[in-house]
Amino acid sequence: MNGCAAIQQALTGSLGVLKMFVADLDDADLLVRPVPGANHIAWQLGHLILAEGVLVREELPEVQYPAPPAGFAERHAPGTGGNEEKTGWPTKAEYLQLLDKARATTIAAVGKLSDADLDRPTKGRMAAFAPTLGNLLLLVSNHTLMHAGQFSVTRRKLGKPVLF
Repeated sequence: MNGCAAIQQALTGSLGVLKMFVADLDDADLLVRPVPGANHIAWQLGHLILAEGVLVREELPEVQYPAPPAGFAERHAPGTGGNEEKTGWPTKAEYLQLLDKARATTIAAVGKLSDADLDRPTKGRMAAFAPTLGNLLLLVSNHTLMHAGQFSVTRRKLGKPVLF
Protein backbone atom coordinates (compact mmCIF):
# COMPACT_ATOMS: atom_id res chain seq x y z
CA MET A 1 0.00 0.00 0.00
CA ASN A 2 1.34 3.42 -0.86
CA GLY A 3 0.81 6.68 1.02
CA CYS A 4 -2.10 7.84 -1.14
CA ALA A 5 -3.90 4.53 -0.69
CA ALA A 6 -3.32 4.70 3.07
CA ILE A 7 -4.85 8.19 3.20
CA GLN A 8 -7.81 7.03 1.13
CA GLN A 9 -8.32 4.17 3.59
CA ALA A 10 -8.11 6.57 6.55
CA LEU A 11 -10.72 8.83 4.92
CA THR A 12 -12.99 5.84 4.27
CA GLY A 13 -12.53 4.42 7.75
CA SER A 14 -13.16 7.66 9.62
CA LEU A 15 -16.39 8.21 7.68
CA GLY A 16 -17.42 4.65 8.56
CA VAL A 17 -16.85 5.30 12.27
CA LEU A 18 -18.89 8.52 12.12
CA LYS A 19 -21.75 6.65 10.44
CA MET A 20 -21.67 4.04 13.22
CA PHE A 21 -22.12 6.81 15.77
CA VAL A 22 -25.24 8.17 14.04
CA ALA A 23 -26.74 4.94 12.70
CA ASP A 24 -29.30 4.54 15.49
CA LEU A 25 -30.06 8.26 15.90
CA ASP A 26 -33.14 9.89 14.42
CA ASP A 27 -33.48 13.42 13.09
CA ALA A 28 -34.62 14.80 16.46
CA ASP A 29 -31.63 13.19 18.20
CA LEU A 30 -29.30 15.20 15.98
CA LEU A 31 -30.60 18.41 17.61
CA VAL A 32 -29.90 17.35 21.20
CA ARG A 33 -27.11 19.23 22.94
CA PRO A 34 -25.07 17.20 25.41
CA VAL A 35 -24.69 20.30 27.61
CA PRO A 36 -25.89 23.88 27.22
CA GLY A 37 -23.83 25.77 24.68
CA ALA A 38 -22.37 22.66 23.03
CA ASN A 39 -22.87 22.15 19.31
CA HIS A 40 -25.47 19.54 18.45
CA ILE A 41 -24.70 16.74 16.02
CA ALA A 42 -26.66 18.34 13.17
CA TRP A 43 -24.49 21.44 13.26
CA GLN A 44 -21.33 19.34 13.54
CA LEU A 45 -22.29 17.27 10.51
CA GLY A 46 -22.83 20.42 8.49
CA HIS A 47 -19.52 21.78 9.73
CA LEU A 48 -17.72 18.62 8.62
CA ILE A 49 -19.31 18.79 5.16
CA LEU A 50 -18.28 22.40 4.65
CA ALA A 51 -14.85 22.09 6.29
CA GLU A 52 -13.83 19.21 4.04
CA GLY A 53 -14.01 21.33 0.92
CA VAL A 54 -12.49 24.39 2.57
CA LEU A 55 -9.49 22.47 3.89
CA VAL A 56 -8.74 20.54 0.72
CA ARG A 57 -9.39 23.37 -1.75
CA GLU A 58 -6.94 25.57 0.11
CA GLU A 59 -4.14 23.28 -1.15
CA LEU A 60 -5.84 21.67 -4.16
CA PRO A 61 -7.90 24.53 -5.65
CA GLU A 62 -8.77 22.52 -8.74
CA VAL A 63 -10.87 20.05 -6.73
CA GLN A 64 -14.56 20.81 -7.24
CA TYR A 65 -16.78 19.93 -4.30
CA PRO A 66 -20.55 19.73 -4.72
CA ALA A 67 -22.29 22.96 -3.80
CA PRO A 68 -24.28 22.76 -0.56
CA PRO A 69 -28.01 23.52 -0.61
CA ALA A 70 -29.10 27.15 -0.36
CA GLY A 71 -28.67 28.51 3.16
CA PHE A 72 -26.62 25.50 4.31
CA ALA A 73 -23.32 27.36 4.73
CA GLU A 74 -24.96 30.16 6.70
CA ARG A 75 -26.74 27.78 9.05
CA HIS A 76 -23.53 25.84 9.73
CA ALA A 77 -21.13 28.79 9.81
CA PRO A 78 -18.46 28.99 12.50
CA GLY A 79 -19.78 30.79 15.53
CA THR A 80 -23.40 29.84 14.96
CA GLY A 81 -22.95 26.69 17.02
CA GLY A 82 -26.18 25.09 15.95
CA ASN A 83 -28.56 27.82 17.03
CA GLU A 84 -31.63 26.97 19.08
CA GLU A 85 -34.01 26.57 16.14
CA LYS A 86 -35.57 23.11 16.03
CA THR A 87 -36.87 23.36 12.45
CA GLY A 88 -35.25 23.80 9.09
CA TRP A 89 -32.30 21.51 9.70
CA PRO A 90 -31.50 18.85 7.09
CA THR A 91 -32.45 15.27 7.89
CA LYS A 92 -29.87 12.70 8.90
CA ALA A 93 -30.21 11.13 5.46
CA GLU A 94 -29.55 14.48 3.80
CA TYR A 95 -26.48 15.13 5.95
CA LEU A 96 -25.08 11.69 5.22
CA GLN A 97 -25.67 12.08 1.49
CA LEU A 98 -23.83 15.42 1.47
CA LEU A 99 -21.03 13.98 3.60
CA ASP A 100 -20.69 10.98 1.28
CA LYS A 101 -20.39 13.29 -1.74
CA ALA A 102 -17.80 15.49 -0.07
CA ARG A 103 -15.76 12.50 1.10
CA ALA A 104 -15.96 10.82 -2.32
CA THR A 105 -14.61 14.03 -3.84
CA THR A 106 -11.68 14.05 -1.41
CA ILE A 107 -10.91 10.37 -1.96
CA ALA A 108 -10.99 10.86 -5.74
CA ALA A 109 -8.65 13.86 -5.42
CA VAL A 110 -6.19 11.80 -3.36
CA GLY A 111 -6.35 9.12 -6.05
CA LYS A 112 -4.92 11.62 -8.56
CA LEU A 113 -1.91 12.40 -6.37
CA SER A 114 1.47 10.73 -6.21
CA ASP A 115 3.19 9.84 -2.99
CA ALA A 116 5.67 12.63 -3.75
CA ASP A 117 2.76 15.11 -3.78
CA LEU A 118 2.03 14.19 -0.16
CA ASP A 119 5.38 15.72 0.88
CA ARG A 120 4.56 19.07 -0.72
CA PRO A 121 4.60 21.84 1.89
CA THR A 122 1.27 23.48 2.61
CA LYS A 123 0.97 27.25 2.32
CA GLY A 124 -2.48 27.99 3.68
CA ARG A 125 -3.75 28.85 7.13
CA MET A 126 -3.50 25.21 8.25
CA ALA A 127 0.24 24.94 7.52
CA ALA A 128 1.13 25.21 11.22
CA PHE A 129 -1.08 22.19 11.99
CA ALA A 130 -0.42 20.30 8.76
CA PRO A 131 2.93 21.23 7.20
CA THR A 132 2.54 18.90 4.20
CA LEU A 133 -0.31 17.97 1.90
CA GLY A 134 -0.25 14.44 3.34
CA ASN A 135 -0.57 15.86 6.86
CA LEU A 136 -3.49 18.02 5.76
CA LEU A 137 -5.35 15.10 4.18
CA LEU A 138 -4.87 13.04 7.34
CA LEU A 139 -6.12 16.03 9.35
CA VAL A 140 -9.36 15.87 7.31
CA SER A 141 -9.77 12.23 8.36
CA ASN A 142 -8.87 13.00 11.99
CA HIS A 143 -11.28 15.94 12.05
CA THR A 144 -14.07 13.48 11.26
CA LEU A 145 -13.00 11.18 14.10
CA MET A 146 -12.74 14.08 16.55
CA HIS A 147 -16.34 15.04 15.91
CA ALA A 148 -17.50 11.42 16.00
CA GLY A 149 -15.95 11.23 19.45
CA GLN A 150 -17.97 14.27 20.51
CA PHE A 151 -21.11 12.44 19.38
CA SER A 152 -20.44 9.87 22.14
CA VAL A 153 -21.49 12.34 24.81
CA THR A 154 -24.82 12.99 23.08
CA ARG A 155 -25.29 9.26 22.62
CA ARG A 156 -24.83 8.77 26.39
CA LYS A 157 -27.34 11.55 27.13
CA LEU A 158 -29.83 9.80 24.82
CA GLY A 159 -29.29 6.43 26.49
CA LYS A 160 -27.83 4.85 23.36
CA PRO A 161 -25.42 1.91 23.59
CA VAL A 162 -21.71 2.58 24.07
CA LEU A 163 -19.94 1.74 20.83
CA PHE A 164 -16.28 1.86 21.87
